[in-house]
Amino acid sequence: MTELAKYIDHTLLKPDATFEQIEGLCEEAKTYGFASVCVNPYWVPLCSQLLAGEIPKVCTVIGFPLGASSSRVKAFETKQAIIDGAEEIDMVINIGELKANRDEYVKEDIEMVVQAAKGQAIVKVIIETALLTEEEKERVCRLADGAGADFVKTSTGFSGGGATVEDIRLMRQSVSDRVRIKASGGVRDKAGAESMVSAGADRIGASSGVAIISGKNGEEDY
Repeated sequence: MTELAKYIDHTLLKPDATFEQIEGLCEEAKTYGFASVCVNPYWVPLCSQLLAGEIPKVCTVIGFPLGASSSRVKAFETKQAIIDGAEEIDMVINIGELKANRDEYVKEDIEMVVQAAKGQAIVKVIIETALLTEEEKERVCRLADGAGADFVKTSTGFSGGGATVEDIRLMRQSVSDRVRIKASGGVRDKAGAESMVSAGADRIGASSGVAIISGKNGEEDY
């Protein structure tokens, strides 16, 4: 295990992920001491079973990857994921409503997930930086902070782009000290991961977790 491992959410969100691959993900998470495994909601019960009593937590994604589900659906997804064993929730904002300056809706969307998870799971808010202007990034970080989210997160990995040092710094400056930062998308090697931590990231979402810890280059973005 390395110090960097505790920052990593070991991720497998591909639509063609299999039982054997998810099982392998959990084994790697245990072996390397990663912070969590991050999987689609279907796989939460399996991961919860495989990681029972272990250090890595079970993280899942809500409204993923587009963020265009209704708030009620996101809240329902969150509640069911927690019943299934999820301890961390990574939700996607409604990107179109943010760009339309409907800040009240965006904040309420986040609040519904925060309330659904309250006291049972932490909430990370995926803002999809590749699709946003600098002003929009700052604004949505403040909205997430005001809505009670625990983290703001850069990317899904499905919309192009990904985490940058500049975005991590901007996000860190845009939220209170209470809120943490997750860098996700395009982090494939140890140097890249360390640069994100140095810029202010508290977590790193990567499917290349083993490569990062081993000092090799990974190939996947999410």
